[in-house]
Amino acid sequence: MIQTKIMDPLSENEPIRLHHVGYVVRSIEKMAHRFAQSIGASWDGKVVLDTLQGAQVTFIANCDYAFPLVELVQPEGEDSPVSSFLKRGGGLHHLCYEIGDLDRQLESSRSIGGTVVRPPLPAVAFQGRRIAWVFTKDRLLIEFLETPEESVLSTTGQS
Repeated sequence: MIQTKIMDPLSENEPIRLHHVGYVVRSIEKMAHRFAQSIGASWDGKVVLDTLQGAQVTFIANCDYAFPLVELVQPEGEDSPVSSFLKRGGGLHHLCYEIGDLDRQLESSRSIGGTVVRPPLPAVAFQGRRIAWVFTKDRLLIEFLETPEESVLSTTGQS
């Protein structure tokens, strides 16, 4: 009998951490301060346009600037991937996990029934680090963010 190992996408690729929770809004300008205030956090006023993602994004941090962050996402036009979500009311959209080996994580996610809905692309909001999107069998949208190279090396003990 041949046994195959199915990789667990949230444990095989250590280190992994919840980086942010994505929330789709109609207007970052109108929502950011109010949103930050409602969760006792702060907003630095920086908004990033990511043409590859078709959205403007901003991040709200807790007072210690520790993770996880809250990402507010505003569609940039009707062809934005989040426009249809906003038409249904917007709100809580995705979880983003920072992952050391993005390609391996995507392979693992596929092996347990996930669907890669956006292949790896560089993200402006993350200094060109690659992100990819997976829709799980349980209807959860997960964004995977590649850990910066220097962080991977420092956590593996390499120099």
